[in-house]
Amino acid sequence: MEFPALRLRRLRKNKNFRRMVRETSLSVDDFILPLFVHYGEGVENPIPSMPGNYQMSVENIVKECREVEELGIPAVMLFGIPSEKDEIGSQSFSDEGVVQRAVRAIKKEVPNLLVITDVCFCEYTSHGHCGVIKDGDVDNDETLKLLVRQALSFARAGADMVAPSDMMDGRVRAIREELDINGFKNLPIMAYSAKYSSAFYGPFREAAESAPQFGDRKSYQMDICNSDEALREVELDLMEGADMVMVKPALPYLDIIYRVKTEFRVPVAAYNVSGEFSAIVAACERGWLDREKVMMEVLYSIKRAGADVILTYFAKDAARILAGSR
Repeated sequence: MEFPALRLRRLRKNKNFRRMVRETSLSVDDFILPLFVHYGEGVENPIPSMPGNYQMSVENIVKECREVEELGIPAVMLFGIPSEKDEIGSQSFSDEGVVQRAVRAIKKEVPNLLVITDVCFCEYTSHGHCGVIKDGDVDNDETLKLLVRQALSFARAGADMVAPSDMMDGRVRAIREELDINGFKNLPIMAYSAKYSSAFYGPFREAAESAPQFGDRKSYQMDICNSDEALREVELDLMEGADMVMVKPALPYLDIIYRVKTEFRVPVAAYNVSGEFSAIVAACERGWLDREKVMMEVLYSIKRAGADVILTYFAKDAARILAGSR
C-alpha cells in the first residue's frame, strides 16, 4: 500500500493518537542526578558555567537528596572536591573523605535513594589527571592499585554502586576482585566504558575543580573519531565484570549508544554531560531556544538511541515536567 491509500499523517492528527503510537517513553525512573560534594560546612557555591548547579557541603547535599527523592528520581552520582590535593589523590580513598562522609549522611537520612560514586582521581590530584603520573603520563598499573582502594572505601561507606571513570585498562576486573574478596560481591559496577576525550567537559572541570594542569587526557580517554573501539572497550568491561556500561558524552555519540545497545543488549547508561547542558541553557537564556522543549527533545533522543539510564543535570526539571504530564 502507498499514497494516497496510505497516509502516515492519520496517526499524527491529534495528541491522543500520537500518545498511542509513540515508540519511545521517558520516565523519571531513567534519571541519575550528578552532584558535587564540597568540603566544609554551609557551602552552596553556584557554578557559573552550569546555572542552577552548585558545589555543596555534606549537609546541603543531604537536603538536595531529599528533594531528589521527593521528585521520584532513583539515584544520584557523587563527585568530590576535597580540602587538599596531592600527587596521588589520597583523599579519594580516605575513610573521612568528602564523598565517603556524604555517602554515610545520605544513606542515614535518605536511605532509599541510590548513591553512586564516581571512581577516579582528577578531582583529587594536584595535577588534575586521572591517576599516578610517571614520565609525564598516567601510569596504568600503578593507578589500578589506588583505584581499588578508592572503590573499596566507597563501598565501606555504604555506596550502592561504584562507577569507574578513569579509563585505565583492566580497572573493572581489579575493582571487581577487590570488592569480592572484601565481602561486597553484590555491589554493582557501572563502568564508564566508552568515555571520549571530549571538548564538552569544560563546565564540569570548573565544577569539580579538575582541569589537568598540563597536557590533556588523550592517552587514556577515547579518540573522538573512533566507533569500533568503543565496542571493544564495552566488551572488555563486560568480560571483567561490569554490570552496566556507560557512553560519555551522550549527544555527539548517539551512534555509539545505539551500537552498544544493539550489540550487547545490556543495561546502558549515557551521560548528558556539562557542556551539553550549558550550551542549551546559554542558548535558552538568550531566547534562541525553548528550554523545556529542547531539554525534553534531547532526553528523548538519548533514550531513543538505546540508553536505559541517563545521567543529566536536567533530571529535576524533567522529573517535574513528566509528573505534570501524567
